[in-house]
Amino acid sequence: MERKLRMGMVGGGIGSFIGPVHRIAASIDNKIELVSGAFSSTKDKSLLSGKNLFLDQDRIYGNFQEMFQKEKALSSDTRIDFVSIVTPNNSHYEIIMEALDSGFHVVCDKPITINSQQSIEVEKKVLETKKLFCLTHNYTGYPMVKEAKDMIYDNHLGNIRKIVVEYPQGWLATRIEGDTLVWRTNPQIAGISSCMGDIGTHCENLVQYITGLEIVELCSDLSSFVENRELDDDGSVLIRFNNGAKGILWASQIAVGQENGLNIRIFGEKGSIAWRQENPNVLQVDWLEKPREIRTTASSFVGESSLANTRIPAGHPEGFLEAFANIYNNFANELSDLISGKEVIGHKEYDYPKVQDGVRGMKFLEAVVKSSENRNQWVKIS
Repeated sequence: MERKLRMGMVGGGIGSFIGPVHRIAASIDNKIELVSGAFSSTKDKSLLSGKNLFLDQDRIYGNFQEMFQKEKALSSDTRIDFVSIVTPNNSHYEIIMEALDSGFHVVCDKPITINSQQSIEVEKKVLETKKLFCLTHNYTGYPMVKEAKDMIYDNHLGNIRKIVVEYPQGWLATRIEGDTLVWRTNPQIAGISSCMGDIGTHCENLVQYITGLEIVELCSDLSSFVENRELDDDGSVLIRFNNGAKGILWASQIAVGQENGLNIRIFGEKGSIAWRQENPNVLQVDWLEKPREIRTTASSFVGESSLANTRIPAGHPEGFLEAFANIYNNFANELSDLISGKEVIGHKEYDYPKVQDGVRGMKFLEAVVKSSENRNQWVKIS
């Protein structure tokens, strides 16, 4: 396609953390241009946010309803191709459904919705409208995560036996007043879970992406350690997978001293792998009968998928923004080909989380909450 994709954004205005992350990620590969937005629930703040981004004032809207109505009335060579949704959890469903009904493809920050029923309805709408849907579980975008995935797909580790994944943070170890991110502890906005919904779902998504295994049953224990906090700030989950493997998942936002310690270890019959988000360019590989390997991003020893999602030579660090950009880039590849009339089934360059990942994540989260509320009983995931 001989032009950039035109992106609109809902949310992500002044004071937002995740909005600028999405905008930077979308722009890195020069395939996407932000042209319009409804950046806040407050009209004046939305207008100011759009002006700060140097957008045409006619393309800055007071709310997403106005945005979709006016954008779809524009000519096909002017209107947005897709919308990026970066609002709090409880608003995702309504915005997604209206975007799809208005004829726009969708990129949405996780979680997809606040319950599984809503996520199933979104999945049906995606299939009905035949629009692309991308859920930004950005950790799947790291090159060495893709290397780990390919190693397991090619059966280098043999049958997977044990998976240990954790995501410790410490930023909610005390009560925080007035922080713009504290809506995550409010059930009216965040939904049924804070810690497990915010970062535990990243663990679940990372496990499924790398291994391809399905969680069939789990037993969980959620806690809220900070006084008067309504939702969980720590949680542990025992997991049984469809191949007989067992897993342990721990997520915490009260782990003092921890920043963003997402890490995963996967143990097979013939070897194991370990990856840490805070040192993302390294994948440790241990073998039953061979010396340890340290594989690094962009080296001559990594596979095709990892290299295809790497931008700079070995030794130069690539991190969070680049991984996020890989999600947008792979989505852009598919959308550009779709608009150009090309065949878009089964291509590796379309590797990004889709609506099915969102549905599975919500079912996982509901099972975690159900198990914890029922005194840690084992719960099956349908």
